[in-house]
Amino acid sequence: MSGTFSNVVVSIIIVNYRSWHHLEGCLQALTVIESKQISPEIIVVDNYSADGNLTIFSDRFPRVQFIKNTGNNGFANGCNVGAKKSKGVYLLFLNPDTVANGTVIKKFIAFAKKYKNAGVVSCHQKNPNGHYEKTVRVFPNLFTLFGLTRAIYRKVYKSKIKNQYLGEQVVCPDWVSGSVIFMSRSWYTQVKGWNEAYWMYYEDVDLCKRVQEANGDIVLLKDVEMIHNHGGASRLNIKTAAITKTEVLISKHVYISNRFRGLHNFLSQLLVIVNNLIFKTVLASFGIIFFFIPKLRLNLYIYLKLMTYYMHAVIRKTWLSKRSIKYMKQLNA
Repeated sequence: MSGTFSNVVVSIIIVNYRSWHHLEGCLQALTVIESKQISPEIIVVDNYSADGNLTIFSDRFPRVQFIKNTGNNGFANGCNVGAKKSKGVYLLFLNPDTVANGTVIKKFIAFAKKYKNAGVVSCHQKNPNGHYEKTVRVFPNLFTLFGLTRAIYRKVYKSKIKNQYLGEQVVCPDWVSGSVIFMSRSWYTQVKGWNEAYWMYYEDVDLCKRVQEANGDIVLLKDVEMIHNHGGASRLNIKTAAITKTEVLISKHVYISNRFRGLHNFLSQLLVIVNNLIFKTVLASFGIIFFFIPKLRLNLYIYLKLMTYYMHAVIRKTWLSKRSIKYMKQLNA
């Protein structure tokens, strides 16, 4: 870690890849935050957008520290790069399509100071239309890997889940979205940061799981909220959407590989493969027939990328995405 941390209360770390329009709004909100309690260090890790905007934004926002990453190495890697350069006692990881304010950050800090066991703290997120994102999130297991089985699981364990979310101001879900993650540096260090086996998606689930295994709490503050233009950072066009949606499927395999053992691992991987092959083949067929419809054409692109991934997994004997920094390190080892 660089520097001494005593003079900086909180470091805000944002990972960006060509999300300049959203990043502009995010930074405009953050750079006006100035008080005796907090004067946040703001760090933007640009995952090699290579479109000329990094220099423009560096000039427009002189208070912000911009870091040019070595490549589009994924969200987890970008977060770790930013954390390594940061000086804050606390770390706030934000998506570029979020809008925060000083009140939110003060409440995060106050809660973390009072409850040292809070390993990860987040808040309600709502889109610009005022609709809140879901807060009921359970860790993946053999019974919660798919939408239908997850619905059955929630029915069977309805009372348990209800009790978990009874708090008026604070609830403790299994995990929270990586778009807003607040944690102390000590907790970040204890769990060894973000897992770079993931290129995109499931890295937040993995982080929360490791915090929980270290006897930390995952906390969502219900009386605090932040605007999140969900998907603005990853769904730029149909080709980008195909990549990100495929990475969701890939990261599920990576999570199973990292977190499940023995028969649980084998059955889960098998079920995910069978599920993907059946449903993605059907959807891809519609994509071929109705290629002129962008949403259906997207399914064809996802199918092709997924089949390429499975062939690669067999040949390379790894579930890692070829985009992940961990895969690249293994390849160059």
